[in-house]
Amino acid sequence: MSNRVVITGLGSISALGLNNEAFWQAIKAGQSGIDTLQGFAPGALKMALGAQVKGFDPAAFFAQKDLPLLDRYSQFALIAARESVEDAGLDAESLTQAAAVIGTGCGGKETDEMTYDHLYKQQKTRAHPFTIPRGMPSAAASQVSMQLGIQGPVFTVSSACSSANHAIAQAALMIRAGIVDVAVAGGTDAPFTFGLIKSWEALRVVSSDNCRPFSEDRSGLVLGEGAGMVVLESEAHAKKRSAHIYARLSGSGMSSDAGHITDPSAQGAARAITAALLDAEIDYQAVDYVNAHGTGTQANDRTETEALHLVFKSHAAKLMVSSTKSMHGHALGASGGLEFIATVLAIRDSVVPPTINFTGPGEGCDLDYVPNSARAHKINTAISNSFAFGGLNSVQVITRF
Repeated sequence: MSNRVVITGLGSISALGLNNEAFWQAIKAGQSGIDTLQGFAPGALKMALGAQVKGFDPAAFFAQKDLPLLDRYSQFALIAARESVEDAGLDAESLTQAAAVIGTGCGGKETDEMTYDHLYKQQKTRAHPFTIPRGMPSAAASQVSMQLGIQGPVFTVSSACSSANHAIAQAALMIRAGIVDVAVAGGTDAPFTFGLIKSWEALRVVSSDNCRPFSEDRSGLVLGEGAGMVVLESEAHAKKRSAHIYARLSGSGMSSDAGHITDPSAQGAARAITAALLDAEIDYQAVDYVNAHGTGTQANDRTETEALHLVFKSHAAKLMVSSTKSMHGHALGASGGLEFIATVLAIRDSVVPPTINFTGPGEGCDLDYVPNSARAHKINTAISNSFAFGGLNSVQVITRF
């Protein structure tokens, strides 16, 4: 019999705040973290909006001697991981034997961009000696391990917008298998660099006015940044140390569309949802709430709605479905972590997060998207969806403890 997995710690940094309390208060209030994009020369970009972390001073969180080794994406990972571990009340011994699985869609893009500017624009002949250890995709995982004293399995997962959800699934599988009792897992990304923004502009999926998931007049996604991290434990370990338990991670499901690199498949998404419910041994009619991938693009929102109909049949009409990306933006590899946390807290507080900016259902979008205002409603079972470019899907089932 496999170990049951519970959630005992939460930590985040996002456009909605520098800590998890600020994040959750903003979600409940339906506040937007999306604003005019800052930090770039006027006229240099077509992209006008972003969900950037506001009021963030790295020196307030890190010693000056450590900053040369910390790309912005690693800084976010450390801040959220520290908060989750503090929230869980873990001692040094538990952390020593723990795992850390950190998802990222982009890795150290800030470091890459600084290096390219240095070499190609400024015509310098040498890169900074810390370029590789600062910018490598596994840097954030290594920094979390070193700064928290985690000596168990530590690695990075990169599956675009599903990275955090895949990381959480991998951590849970290790706990269930008895490899570890404790894991820190989630995702981090800091995509606001000139080259990466120009690349997103070229895809033509970015909104010029706002993020309106599932709305008839939706015009695309809005990029975000930040990190969302959680502490997972075996139920036995959590009970042994009398830990506060937020909820149970009851099941995980994963699938690949094996189809188009950017066009999502309803059947692929449905397979991941079905796999998660089978893994959790939960009937689809028991699900109350869906934290949707909900990017605000034409293709995603219609396809995700179709997938929910395929899995939930007539029960789909009873589901409450919302996209918190309407508030914290699409933080790429970090999105699944932020959304997982929002789902856990929705269960704890019996508050369903809203889909803000909702103006009316789009074609093929015919579910209850909890428009514009949070809703008081007890949630016993919820799922959190992540569906990435390349057709890489991951779904978590979270239940009341």
